[in-house]
Amino acid sequence: MRAGTTVKRIKFQGFDAVELLTPALRLVALTAMGPRVAFLGLPGGDNLLLWTPGKYRRGKWDLMGGHRLWLARPGADEAEETYAADNHPCHLDTHPDGFTLTAPVDPVHHTRRGFRVTLLAPDRVALDHFVRNESDMLWSGGLWTLTCSLPSKGATYTVPLGDGSSWDYATVISFRTWGGGHGGGGFNDPQFKLTDDALVLHPSGRENKRMLKADPGIIALHDPVRRLLFAKQAAYQPDASYPLGTNLALYVGPKNFMVEMEAMGPTVTLKPGQSLGLRETWLLSSTKSASTPKALRGLFAAG
Repeated sequence: MRAGTTVKRIKFQGFDAVELLTPALRLVALTAMGPRVAFLGLPGGDNLLLWTPGKYRRGKWDLMGGHRLWLARPGADEAEETYAADNHPCHLDTHPDGFTLTAPVDPVHHTRRGFRVTLLAPDRVALDHFVRNESDMLWSGGLWTLTCSLPSKGATYTVPLGDGSSWDYATVISFRTWGGGHGGGGFNDPQFKLTDDALVLHPSGRENKRMLKADPGIIALHDPVRRLLFAKQAAYQPDASYPLGTNLALYVGPKNFMVEMEAMGPTVTLKPGQSLGLRETWLLSSTKSASTPKALRGLFAAG
């Protein structure tokens, strides 16, 4: 364990939970249900994540907020089964450098999902998400990780684009509407702006989203009110199959109630007993200015 770092069981707003605390960040995940990260912020600071259990529901499924792990089916990422309730207690294993949360076996698909949180440095952690096929049949799909950030006034989101090669390109998927009757922002939405090397989002309260093929795999939130930079990275595999050919997404909720920072993993077929993983690296740091796409790449290259 690093100096000044603790991992312990706590109560978080009445829920059984586990807390990872360093001099630079505080991360809380529920053990009562999930797996779900409920809090991310500075020690003693505000939560950068939306956290409103019970407010936004679809049947038995509760958005809650925070950070969650979905299992996406090929060609039907927002299917009914994607919204299967994750309301059961998780098994907790603590480690010298973090912890692992594992959910019970899904009674229909016989898969087991979870994630391991590992401290990499005082200001960054790795979240290794996983699903294991516990049945004697095949399972196909991919991992989809969604972080419900809570933007303050003037917040911006940056997704660096391109691999820097001599034949470079990016893919941006726009939506008019999508599942559950969502949408209305349209294709020409001034919230989203393309620059020479990034897509930049200035949330203005119109519900909309964009999916992207972004080689660096980075989504960064710059919060000028809190003077914080929160960025996460998930490695992109150019030869793998991704939903609509994209590995990242940004969703703006109505009236900016949240902005989801999403990463999608490759779609695969798992034989019985096989597992699939997706690693995200999270960085939280104090900053007075937004990082450029080049600087964001450097932050993760240095890590």
